[in-house]
Amino acid sequence: MPRFRRADPALLDLFHRDARIGGRWLSLHPREFALFWRLAETPDMPVDFGELLSDVWRLEHIPETNSLKVHVSRLRAKLGIDHAAWLNETVPQGGYRLGQRSSKSFFAFQDRHHALDSAQPNAHDACEDAGSVSGNHVE
Repeated sequence: MPRFRRADPALLDLFHRDARIGGRWLSLHPREFALFWRLAETPDMPVDFGELLSDVWRLEHIPETNSLKVHVSRLRAKLGIDHAAWLNETVPQGGYRLGQRSSKSFFAFQDRHHALDSAQPNAHDACEDAGSVSGNHVE
């Protein structure tokens, strides 16, 4: 079994049972690490809930808890600090997979964000800036 597994931009380290992005450790909980490691084993393949529960939790049944979703959410939050939450992608048919930086959803969000940042002020904003609009204005 390899000590390291690459899931760009993250590097998973089996010895430390944690992952790094750049020089920063993510401080993963053991189940978060095991979940991330399992998804990184088959980067292009979706892994359904049953498989994850079997491989990570060692359960042969699907419990009536949301533990898997909670751990996925925590993993995404820790990846999100380094703008890499896209690495943990939800599969519409159920389950998760290791996301790719080139996924359309990532670039669609990035393009929309850029468009909002570069939007020109509309005529109403220009009038307010000139002081010609009176009334209640909430900032």
